[in-house]
Amino acid sequence: MPEFIREDLSGSRFERVRFIGAEFRSVNLTDVKMRGALVKDATLHGLELRNVDITGELVNVTVNGVDIGPLVEAELDRRHPDRAKMRPTDPAGFRTAWDVVERLWDRTVRRARTFDPALLHESVDGEWSFIETQRHLVFATECWIYRGILGQPAPWHELSLPWDEMPDTPGVPRDRAARPSLDEVLELRRDRMATVRELVDDLTEEFLAGDTEPADGVGWPPSGESFPVRECLLTVLNEEWEHRLYAERDLDVLSGRVDSGSVDSGRGSSGTGSTVSA
Repeated sequence: MPEFIREDLSGSRFERVRFIGAEFRSVNLTDVKMRGALVKDATLHGLELRNVDITGELVNVTVNGVDIGPLVEAELDRRHPDRAKMRPTDPAGFRTAWDVVERLWDRTVRRARTFDPALLHESVDGEWSFIETQRHLVFATECWIYRGILGQPAPWHELSLPWDEMPDTPGVPRDRAARPSLDEVLELRRDRMATVRELVDDLTEEFLAGDTEPADGVGWPPSGESFPVRECLLTVLNEEWEHRLYAERDLDVLSGRVDSGSVDSGRGSSGTGSTVSA
């Protein structure tokens, strides 16, 4: 295996690279950015973490002997009282959770409508734009509800947007250059969300406790695999919850730029019209 000793790899880019079993000693990771990374069964000793921003799933992560995952979960639930509703255990809970999703997205979309439409295509710190976030949520619903639960082999709309690290897959769209209007993507969102609404409204304990039938053809989730219906629904709830928070975070940044005069806000629009849940 190659060794890099006393090498300066500053500014290097590693994409779709496997570091399984790699060893890092006395390395300087200042300004390192990691996206879509899996850090599993890792040991990190003698670290100095300063001004570090970590967003992700924390399972059995101990810092100085303390499992921080439950502490972080409890604090997030405290900050967002509706968050605990995203972990339902029965059909009524899933209906309540989807009520929350519709309500919160309705509020966020109304806020987005007060921005210049061009800003809704703008990325903040390399993240998806507001429009791209809507397109990704269309894709997530198509994957886990349409393909996963309903068994449709290729349910994707041409504007659907997979996550960045997903390998290019024949038949699965990935048009990052598309610039649909907010109304165009919201029409897709309303359609996909209406399907989830119908599904959870008719949800029974028996169906919720079952597994999906394996999907045909290439795509995501993978063909030939079945998944618990509950997990498919929880995945969609998690996607909806987390990406709305990201969208609000980035709208805050864009709003700050507008207030500072660095961009043309286009504010003053009525903010009326159909929203996601309308």
